[in-house]
Amino acid sequence: MRGWYIIILPSVCVLTGCAAIAPLTSVITPPSNESPPLQVHEQTRVDLEKDNFILVKTNAWGHSDGFSLLGFITIVPPTLNKALQRMYATAEMRPGSPQSVAHLVIEKSTSYFILFGIPKVQVRADIVQFRPEVGIGEKPVAENQPP
Repeated sequence: MRGWYIIILPSVCVLTGCAAIAPLTSVITPPSNESPPLQVHEQTRVDLEKDNFILVKTNAWGHSDGFSLLGFITIVPPTLNKALQRMYATAEMRPGSPQSVAHLVIEKSTSYFILFGIPKVQVRADIVQFRPEVGIGEKPVAENQPP
């Protein structure tokens, strides 16, 4: 009867999430000295006081799904690159046109099931197209017309 706490105490710590115990994933996976993933933030300035852009499409979106066993052994990771490519395809962006992404939102989530997890990366944005600036005395050139 004296040794009951040897069995009960670890069970209580695991079930209640004791902060003094390392998470299971840190015990299984070796520690790494990798830096966080590269994040590039480029900014295009859209001056809302000027009439230099038009809104082409709102809420263009793309996603990438992955797969993980037991919720922490990643088999197929979701990638931001695939999600962005799908968003560009849905937005029908054309190479060479003065279009840009505005209000970009990146969401990362995971749905957990009994034996596996589905990590997701979803991106949403508005697509704007810039108009050429018109000087004094010049007329704006309409699209699809020769200059």
